[in-house]
Amino acid sequence: MTRPADIPTQARARQATDQYLSQCKDNGKRPSVLALATRLGLSNTTFRRHFPELTKEISALRSSPSSPAGDEARPSTHNVLIARNAKLRRANRALTENLRYAAAHIQRLALDNARLREALESSHNITHINQPDRSRRP
Repeated sequence: MTRPADIPTQARARQATDQYLSQCKDNGKRPSVLALATRLGLSNTTFRRHFPELTKEISALRSSPSSPAGDEARPSTHNVLIARNAKLRRANRALTENLRYAAAHIQRLALDNARLREALESSHNITHINQPDRSRRP
């Protein structure tokens, strides 16, 4: 059996939450309930059970679409399009390279297949009707 965790008071949890949220805002990181629970020496489940209002607050901040710095840090539409274009170019390059590899593998497999078929036919003395017999040449 495990010993009960030392649960901080509501005031101590609120103070730790405020410090953590201000650090996240300064660093430009999204807050995490797990990180705050670890900071308080609690498991994620224990923190969520004892401080549901803090959990809701952090979850709301984490899922909000706006950045912590506000709208002034939002990239312009032009910059978004440039970034998407660059991402598409990278994906296109990767797909083109994969296509080259696939074509090379198909070529190698075709050569291997022809070589193996020829070896099999020669081992079983198979003669093709549509090909002239080379042994009868003058």
